[in-house]
Amino acid sequence: MKALDTSLYFITDSTGYTEEEFLYRVERALQGGATLLQLREKEKSTREYMELAKKVHMVAKRYQVPLIIDDRVDVALAVDAEGVHVGADDMPVADARRLMGADRIVGATAKTVFRAEEAFEEGADYLGVGAIYPTTTKVKTVLTSVDTLREICSAVPIPVNAIGGLNRNNIDVLAGIPIAGICAVSAIMKADDPGQAAAELRAGVEKLGCRCGRI
Repeated sequence: MKALDTSLYFITDSTGYTEEEFLYRVERALQGGATLLQLREKEKSTREYMELAKKVHMVAKRYQVPLIIDDRVDVALAVDAEGVHVGADDMPVADARRLMGADRIVGATAKTVFRAEEAFEEGADYLGVGAIYPTTTKVKTVLTSVDTLREICSAVPIPVNAIGGLNRNNIDVLAGIPIAGICAVSAIMKADDPGQAAAELRAGVEKLGCRCGRI
């Protein structure tokens, strides 16, 4: 049983920031209460991704927050990250699990109950489900209804996090759904103060009564 708190899962977006500013914003998010951190880089070369991941990992370790690498199992293993997240068009969950081993975290994206059950059977530790709202990131998204989110939560025994356009002003739509937490990108990354934004989101998640997000 892995000790993992997914209640406030912060996913990065380095677009438009210097490395110094980016790392500062990551640290402020962790100071504000982010419980899980994903480094997501779609445009960098493997070497660039690895170098940034090493620096982000150093920051994450100071706050004892696990680092998840988006898409790239090779980068995750190279920098000794705690886990990897694979999307619907990425490496199959079963292959990611085989390469990462039993002790590291493997997360997956699911937009349907069928995909959620499949990912669980293949070894996923948690699921990201959405997008609940349209997003401002460069990642292509298909909206997922809150009814589907509720069905997925009931279908699998692993933590399910809602993702997509969520912020402190709209997360009330998730009330009563047994999610483990939320994933946030722009609501934290683009905030004037990422630390304050993370703290406010963390408080909002706690008010939702999420089922702790631990596995």
